[in-house]
Amino acid sequence: MENTTVSLKEQYQSFKTENPKVRIRDAARQLGVSEADLVATGDHNISLKPEFEDILKEISSLGHVMALTRNDHAVHERKGVYTKATFNGHIGLVVNPDIDLRLFMNAWHFGFAVQEGDRQSLQFFDKDGEAVHKIYLTEQSDMQAYEVLIEKYRAPIQNGTLQTTPIDKSIVESPDNDVEAAGFRQAWLDLKDTHNFFGLLRDFGVARRQAMRLAPEGHAIQITIPSLKRILEGVSERDLEIMVFIGSRGCIQIHTGKVKKLLQTGPWFNVLDPAFNMHLREDGIESVWLVRKPTEDGIVTSLEAFDMDGNVIVQFFGKRKPRIPEREDWRQVIADYAVIQ
Repeated sequence: MENTTVSLKEQYQSFKTENPKVRIRDAARQLGVSEADLVATGDHNISLKPEFEDILKEISSLGHVMALTRNDHAVHERKGVYTKATFNGHIGLVVNPDIDLRLFMNAWHFGFAVQEGDRQSLQFFDKDGEAVHKIYLTEQSDMQAYEVLIEKYRAPIQNGTLQTTPIDKSIVESPDNDVEAAGFRQAWLDLKDTHNFFGLLRDFGVARRQAMRLAPEGHAIQITIPSLKRILEGVSERDLEIMVFIGSRGCIQIHTGKVKKLLQTGPWFNVLDPAFNMHLREDGIESVWLVRKPTEDGIVTSLEAFDMDGNVIVQFFGKRKPRIPEREDWRQVIADYAVIQ
């Protein structure tokens, strides 16, 4: 096993020398291993005990940090201070205006303290070695608290090898004809809270992208991919506050606020604001839907982008709170710039 580790370590070093700008996630794919496998080869990286809930409860001690959650086609980076994580079974929450997370702890299997040049971070991975969440120190972070945290949760064995397990992440859609479509549409119309939508899909055995096809009339409308960017440009120009949801299997990360500085870099459409960055790979988007869900406070409107496999890449909502109707300026910017597919 040791020879394999040394071999992978050498392969990765050679790869980095030849491809200094390639991100570790992409390097892992090109080398046919997982990102966690590559992290485990780092001389200065420290494997952590799998006591992830306890670690998350202590992140507030680090002060100002940058939280990062991503999937294949989108990256969400938000700076701020973690408030204490709370847990109900395997579901966790971190809720404050800066760091706003929904945590699914069944997908957290490996953790590391990572040193990349002069950057320190805590990085967490699924059992297949894919990253679920990362926490980077900033110039304002408490380095001493970070060192105390690492020492407390350092794993007793530091051998640089992992036992990753493949996960079947394919989305299987039942044939539309097998779905009780009329009942599904009525249940959609009877929704009282957007949080109940996942349960609705589960109850009727409907995949999320499939739900867009089977939705009640006017409640899921496919729009062009370029109009998503135009809507966000309108949000920036009109100084609106929105919500941006991007998730991995283990974490959904939410930004609530403005998106001001927008920049296209190759296939990536970026938000580059002081506290919030988003990187959205447009060529990974297969479809974009304008989705309307009833609630006790009226209709809630979202924009949802899917990849070719039916995974949600990113969701956008107008800023809202329970018991307050959706903002008209959010509805208006969509009406002005959404182009129906």
